[in-house]
Amino acid sequence: MARLIKPLTALQVQNAKPRAAMYKLFDGGGLFLRVNPSGNKYWKMKYRKNDGKESLLTFGRFPEVSLKQARRMRDEARAQRAAGLDPGQVRKERKAALRNRAGNSFEAVSHEWLEIHSSKVKPQSLRIYRRILENCVFPFVGGRPAAELKTPDILALLRNFEAQGRIYLSRQISMLCGMVMRYAVAVGKAEADPTPSLRGSLKAHRVKHRAAMTEPKGVGRLLRAIDAYPGSFVISCALKIAPYVFVRPGELQCARWADIDFESGEWRYTVSKTGTPHIVPLAPQVLDILRRLHAVTGSKEWVFPHQCGKAGPMGRNSLLVALRAMGIRREEMTPHGFRAMARTLLDEELHERCELIEQQLAHKVRDPNGRAYNRTAHLAERRHMMEHWAQYLDKLRAESRPFEAERDGTPRASSLSAFKNRGPDGSPEKARQKINRESPVCCSENKKKEGFSTPQTKAQFWAEFFKGMTL
Repeated sequence: MARLIKPLTALQVQNAKPRAAMYKLFDGGGLFLRVNPSGNKYWKMKYRKNDGKESLLTFGRFPEVSLKQARRMRDEARAQRAAGLDPGQVRKERKAALRNRAGNSFEAVSHEWLEIHSSKVKPQSLRIYRRILENCVFPFVGGRPAAELKTPDILALLRNFEAQGRIYLSRQISMLCGMVMRYAVAVGKAEADPTPSLRGSLKAHRVKHRAAMTEPKGVGRLLRAIDAYPGSFVISCALKIAPYVFVRPGELQCARWADIDFESGEWRYTVSKTGTPHIVPLAPQVLDILRRLHAVTGSKEWVFPHQCGKAGPMGRNSLLVALRAMGIRREEMTPHGFRAMARTLLDEELHERCELIEQQLAHKVRDPNGRAYNRTAHLAERRHMMEHWAQYLDKLRAESRPFEAERDGTPRASSLSAFKNRGPDGSPEKARQKINRESPVCCSENKKKEGFSTPQTKAQFWAEFFKGMTL
């Protein structure tokens, strides 16, 4: 006759004290509490497999698993045993399913996709993809299996960012989710990509082009303002060269002396956007600036090295901060705007051939037979165009009017304090941070070089520079 076991009480379980040897407190139905000499208490269940061998199940440690929870797990295991199943095997299968679910989560699949694409895209683009996924996607759907994600799930995620006015970001998220889901389908971790059904359900993103000065008179005043820039000599040279060569800002900032040939008057480099070789014919005005700059930075790899002694080229925002420091607003001009300025004036004012302009902008241009031009195509004509462009800029600079006190009723900054009160986005604090942290004249080395011995003399210099200036 089976021995009757009196069920345990919560108080008995709580008050069970450790002994010199391990002992058990039985609750019935195979469930017991094992008390170790260390004081740890574990819920376990004894049962027999289909082959008659005895086995054990572990339900967890007390008090994390209460008496009530342990009894519920015992009853579930006994039901499985009554159905002819092995409770231990069922638990193994569940754990395997959970591991498989975790491996098939959207986050896990995204990391696989990023790893595969690391050799296909630029490191900068890969960092952007990873940052968007980690900050904007994983917190919402990262833990869910990719196979379970449906179109409404992605739409709800995108609507969240649309409500914040971040339309462009929502479009990027949709694009990335689509690429990850197509990879999941290819490797058998999802059945379909839900993103194509989003078409027509998202707000349209209105492209806002970067500001550019395209009026000849305005260009002349801009050139005069650049000539008067009192900051770092290196940044000043970069600003003066930018309108002559109209390359992408990142390509100018990362220019290397090894790529510049003074004898042939050419700058040869690889285009950052397309990865194709490109040649920039250098006008005499540009070569003159580069020769003067070579005496300062020629011993370094970069034409425009970082101004605070850090390794690498100058900061990516150095030109933008310099323009803002001169009082040029964001809606008037940006470093990238030199490209639009050249594209417009070369066509409308100098009447140069469009294919020459596009090729010099390093855009993909094809000949009448549909073949892409090589980097040396029309090099002589492009050299003549660049010299013509440089002469035209010099003419605009010479014919430009002096700085005015105001324009269109909008006063310009007349002192450093006025500039501090108006940052790039109108924020006083951000303006103060820009001038103190990112301005090319912030480094102690440059202060000595440019004559800034103390913050007071620096402020006086800027006040004098901004006095009565306008574009």
